[in-house]
Amino acid sequence: MLTKKRISPAAIAVTTPVQEKAYAANVSPTIAAAANCRPVFSPRMPKEPMIAALSTLSACASKLPARLPSWFKQEIPGSVALSRMRRLSELKINTVCRSARCPNQGNCFQGSHLTFMILGGSCTRQCRFCAVEKAAVKSLPVDKREPLRVVRAVKKLGIRYAVITSVTRDDLVDGGAEVFSRTVKGIRALSGNVGIELLIPDFKGRISALRTIAASQPDVVGHNIETVRRLYRSLRPGANFSRSLEILRRIKELNPSLVTKSSLMLGMGETPAEVIAAMRDLRRVDCDILVLGQYLRPSAQHYPVQEFVTIRQFGEYCRRARQLGFKAVLSAPLARSSYQAQEVYRKARGLN
Repeated sequence: MLTKKRISPAAIAVTTPVQEKAYAANVSPTIAAAANCRPVFSPRMPKEPMIAALSTLSACASKLPARLPSWFKQEIPGSVALSRMRRLSELKINTVCRSARCPNQGNCFQGSHLTFMILGGSCTRQCRFCAVEKAAVKSLPVDKREPLRVVRAVKKLGIRYAVITSVTRDDLVDGGAEVFSRTVKGIRALSGNVGIELLIPDFKGRISALRTIAASQPDVVGHNIETVRRLYRSLRPGANFSRSLEILRRIKELNPSLVTKSSLMLGMGETPAEVIAAMRDLRRVDCDILVLGQYLRPSAQHYPVQEFVTIRQFGEYCRRARQLGFKAVLSAPLARSSYQAQEVYRKARGLN
């Protein structure tokens, strides 16, 4: 029989750089211990994944040597958020929130803030930090009805600002740019008052694909550089730091009215000097919005966390980014590229 162990806030808080480094060193064995636990299913609800997950976590509790820093604490998703998750499943809609195991999904779904993920659920790239499923075959089908389902979801959920991303589809000639375009046009036909933000892959640098994206007239086009230049070869095989910068430069060149955006995950082994250098590179291509967040390892098979960046350091990065001229900056441990997307966009436009 499982028993609950009461843990005081003081016991789980990690607030000093020394403690943070000590915890970072424990991340790998912590996740490995959890992964090795035998699942414990509820006899009353054997098919309910949430009950099974909670049982597993309880059974593993005694094996966990450390806890996340206190600022990662999140509320359990409420009934409204869970209801919206079910609706999306019924509509056969993928979201990067769930596929990438975003820590903010409970809060975001509660307020109808989510990021649609189109072009299927499997990615053709092998980034070592990403939780999105990797494609097992070289060629994948394209669901021609997917844009329509996204439009229906926008209508049913009453979404006023739609964020749309995709898996990377290197198997497609245009990288999926036309599917992005049809999705944007479908939402515009539904309502001209819905804001639209696209978070695009690099399309292998194809200018024709970028023209298709720019011509679809979204409000924001984001492309994440994800990490600093030095770490690309080991963390992002198939991607290229300079090419990602060129994507952002070209999009702005093709449609100067677009707001452009990029983000980095920190704690993967980069230095502060490298982060500042990446910021400068982004400003050289006239990137408008910068998002910085803490990398969290999705599983024991993914790249390990190297450090937990302090809240003070996130604040310092924010200050430097503003000095460099970004129109809006979101810099915090739980910040993600689509987090508070509408508010950040309005700030970049000077509407707040």
